[in-house]
Amino acid sequence: MHPPEDQLRAGHLPADLVRRMPPGTDLRKVVIVQEAPRNYTGPILLTITVVIGAVVVLLVVAFTVQIIAASVVAVLSATCGVGVTLNRAKSKRSLIK
Repeated sequence: MHPPEDQLRAGHLPADLVRRMPPGTDLRKVVIVQEAPRNYTGPILLTITVVIGAVVVLLVVAFTVQIIAASVVAVLSATCGVGVTLNRAKSKRSLIK
């Protein structure tokens, strides 16, 4: 069995199409128009654009929150004397055993 595309290219008309044609139609002059295969380029590019846009928005929000937090700490330390210190834990090692 041949796929329908091969049959149509060879000029063979499927039986269901022949039955739907009006009587007296010259089958040698019938042109069958097929729908073009679906193109997936548009949806793929749209998905990539949405993902990149979401990543950019998240980065902008993260940088904005970081800047706001740094400015709040700077204002509080300048006005109220409140400071933030980071202490690294020191491990006690004895050099002499």
